[in-house]
Amino acid sequence: MTIQTSRLSDPAVRAFVSAVNAHDRERFMDLLAPDATMADDGTDRDLTDWIDREIFSSHGHLEVDKETNHGRDLVAHYSNDTWGEMRTRWHFEVGEDGRISRFETGQA
Repeated sequence: MTIQTSRLSDPAVRAFVSAVNAHDRERFMDLLAPDATMADDGTDRDLTDWIDREIFSSHGHLEVDKETNHGRDLVAHYSNDTWGEMRTRWHFEVGEDGRISRFETGQA
C-alpha cells in the first residue's frame, strides 16, 4: 500500500518526494545542502548530472511503499521515462539545518 507523500514522517524527505513528483528542480535543489552527495547502487555519482538525467529530464516519480528509520529510509516504486518502473530503496542523511546532505538509492 502506498503512503501518501503528505504523511511521510521526515519533513526533508517529504519535501524531497514532493519536489520529485512535482518536477520542481528549483525546490528540489533548495532542499539539498550546498555540498550534498549521492550514490546510486552503491557508487557515488555526480549529483547534478544524476538528478538531471534520472529525475528531471526523464520525468521521475516516487510512490513510497514503506518508511523506516524515522522516515529517512524508504522503499518505493520509482519510475521514469528511461527505465520504466522499479522497486527502489532510498536512504537520506539530513543535517541540523533540515537540508539533505546525502541520499543513496538503488534497486530494492
